[in-house]
Amino acid sequence: MADQAAGGQGNDAPSRCVPYGMPRIMTTVFPMELVVTQNATHLLSDYTMPRRIYTDGREFPKEIEPSFNGYSIGKWVDENGDGRYDVLEIETRGLKGPRSYDASGMPFHADNETVVKERMYVDKTNPDILKDEITTLDHSLTRPWTVTKSFMRDHNPIWFQNHCSEDNRHVTIGNEDYVLSFDGYLMPAKKNQKPPDLKYFKQTQN
Repeated sequence: MADQAAGGQGNDAPSRCVPYGMPRIMTTVFPMELVVTQNATHLLSDYTMPRRIYTDGREFPKEIEPSFNGYSIGKWVDENGDGRYDVLEIETRGLKGPRSYDASGMPFHADNETVVKERMYVDKTNPDILKDEITTLDHSLTRPWTVTKSFMRDHNPIWFQNHCSEDNRHVTIGNEDYVLSFDGYLMPAKKNQKPPDLKYFKQTQN
C-alpha cells in the first residue's frame, strides 16, 4: 500500500500483465460468455484466459499442475426438486501465485493452497441476472471470505479483444516499477525514484 501511495503498483501483479487468477477473474470487467456442454462449462472472456469447469463426474487428480485459473470441478444440482438443474456448485484448487484479491494488491498466502467454492445460479426474480456466490479459503485469512457477484445478461453483446501486453506502459526492472513515457523514454513512477542499474549497457561519458 505504501508503494502504491508513492506511485508504484505494489502487489498488483496484473499491472505487469500477470493473469488475474481465481477468484479475481470473476470480477469480469469485460463481457463473459458461458458455454454449457455435456462434460464441461466454459467461461470465455476477453478479460482473461478461458476458464473450464469440468462437470463429467471426475475427481480432483492427485497431482495438479498449478495455474492462475486453477483446476475447477463442478456439479449440477436440482435445488428445488422440479427435475431441472438450477445451481452449478464449483470447487477450484491447484492455484499458483502471485495473486491478489483486488487492485489493492492484498496478496494470497504464499503457500498457494487456496480453495475457491462457488454457487452459480440464475436469479429467481430476474432470468437476466446470474449470481455467483464465491467463498475463498486461504491461509492469509482468519476465516472464509464470501462475496456474491451479479452478472446482467446482454442480449446484444459487442465482443472485442483486450491484450494486456499491447501498449502496457508499466515496466518492471528488478523490484522497481517504472513507466514508459509517450515519447518512448523510461521515466520514474514515484517521486525521487532511483534509475535502474545499467551495468549491462555501454555507458556514455559526459
